[in-house]
Amino acid sequence: MMPTAPRKKDDVSLTELQPGAPPPADMDHSEWPLIGPDDPPPYSVYNPGGKAPILLVCDHASNAFPAAMHQLGLADWVLEKHVAIDIGAARVTRHIADLLDAPAVLAGYSRLIVDPNRQLHDVSAFIQVSDGIAVPGNLDLDETEKQERVDSFFLPYHDAISEQLRKFEQRDIVPAFISIHTCTPVFNNVVRHCHIGVMWDQDERIPVPLINRLRENPELSVGDNEPYSGRHPHDFTIDHHAESKGLPCVGIEVRQDLVTSDEGARKWGGILAEAFEDVLQDPSIFRIGREE
Repeated sequence: MMPTAPRKKDDVSLTELQPGAPPPADMDHSEWPLIGPDDPPPYSVYNPGGKAPILLVCDHASNAFPAAMHQLGLADWVLEKHVAIDIGAARVTRHIADLLDAPAVLAGYSRLIVDPNRQLHDVSAFIQVSDGIAVPGNLDLDETEKQERVDSFFLPYHDAISEQLRKFEQRDIVPAFISIHTCTPVFNNVVRHCHIGVMWDQDERIPVPLINRLRENPELSVGDNEPYSGRHPHDFTIDHHAESKGLPCVGIEVRQDLVTSDEGARKWGGILAEAFEDVLQDPSIFRIGREE
């Protein structure tokens, strides 16, 4: 068994939420209370046979809603905004997965239903107002309604990540855990000049050499825990699956205006993949826990 490090940031254990085993791809959708037979599954695993000792995850890959949830009362234009999806993140994730030959787990539904990168007690897990946009279907949710969303979307996605990590463990492989996000070019009227942000907390094995490697290109503006910090408790996915288990890990933010097209996603996915390939040549990265 993998040894575990002490929990941090008041981490909520998924074990405490009693998740079931990850559902097989052909499972009846009735296993997920809010997902109908014609709706997509709550997650997808891309390149499942990837040979690299790397697991990519993408929490905010989709703006999908099950038909029965009627987009939570939101207009169509809201689904094209950052509040509903990390624009371009799924494309970037898949391109990196292809270039590194790594598996990737991507969430199947919009973060507005339940945010898979939040602790469930956090008010932003079932957000009522996002970037000034009210979410009618999230007002006055009771605990039963929240639990249905957890069972349908949150737990299946995180169970799928856990299953991929178990497969590495069964082969005695310590994988690098890489979370891909995208961010808006302007936030609160402040222009974000960074092309790529590298998010990390206490484990510097991947992020520090990655920042140094990316900054070798004078045309790149690279943020160190900008525009968001990996030390913020909001980054639940990395905290739960990687940091708590001592896996080498890093979070990535790519500016959305750079990856709105497939061409842009290929370009920036390629830049990141090349940098990761160089950094991950160091065998000392692939162990449980960091050196003090």
